[in-house]
Amino acid sequence: MENSIAFPNLGILLKSVGSHISIKGFEIAYYGILIGIGIFAGILIAVREAKRSGQDPEMIYDLAIYGVICSIVGARIYYVAFSWEDYKGDLLSILNIRQGGLAIYGGILGAVLTIFVYSRIKKLSPFILLDLVAPGLAAGQMIGRWGNFFNREAFGEYTDNLFAMRLPLAAVRSGDVTEMMRRHLTEADGISFIQVHPTFFYESCWCLLLLLCLLWYDRKKRFDGEVFLFYLMGYGAGRAWIEGLRTDQLRWPGTDIAVSQVLAIIMILLAAGWICIKRNRLTKGNKSATISKTVKGTGEEENK
Repeated sequence: MENSIAFPNLGILLKSVGSHISIKGFEIAYYGILIGIGIFAGILIAVREAKRSGQDPEMIYDLAIYGVICSIVGARIYYVAFSWEDYKGDLLSILNIRQGGLAIYGGILGAVLTIFVYSRIKKLSPFILLDLVAPGLAAGQMIGRWGNFFNREAFGEYTDNLFAMRLPLAAVRSGDVTEMMRRHLTEADGISFIQVHPTFFYESCWCLLLLLCLLWYDRKKRFDGEVFLFYLMGYGAGRAWIEGLRTDQLRWPGTDIAVSQVLAIIMILLAAGWICIKRNRLTKGNKSATISKTVKGTGEEENK
């Protein structure tokens, strides 16, 4: 029971859920395995999108080598920057990412910077590349989020809804346990359990929906970079909601303001605003071109 994870309102009980596998004494965290699978899936989807749109898929493989490294570094730097109190006494622990500690916003920033640098070197349009990788980002996050399940982290406040998840109190970080969770502790076989929102599951489902929307939206886009902006807007909307449920939020130093919620709202506003402005300009441009053709055609008729 100490390693169990249950969804009592769904009648699901997983009696023994480990956080890693051991190969000849070397431990490999499921968190890392799932991130690896997510990255691989994201690359395959980006390659598929490149082929479908007539782009060279080889550039995706080249970009992936640098992008993956920079994304992981960026995700770690972001996480450590807003959790400095946990690392300043042991700087070597910054290098240990096998137990988690990666922030998606830092990963996205690292990937975007890599794309712009790569595009400049190869003389390519960064906005075309951003559109190609956007669905892959959503797919990677959808899969990678399940690493939080095995680590028993990134969960939300107490709930008794349909998807409520029950975890042994001793298996989670004490700092993630709230007073409300403690008031609703349950006991079984001498073990205390908390019951929480499985926010990792919510986000995984949201990313699946976002992935499907991105694949559809790509056929409707009117300018390069629009699919990526839609990704930022869609992911930001889901993250703004889900982050409000979590109890392990990264906060602005000295405040109770959740960093991820603020950034999510900023992403939504900037992406939506950019799409609206760009589409409006294109619409006006098309109308002007139509009027110009009409006037020109009328003039030609009169000359006849």
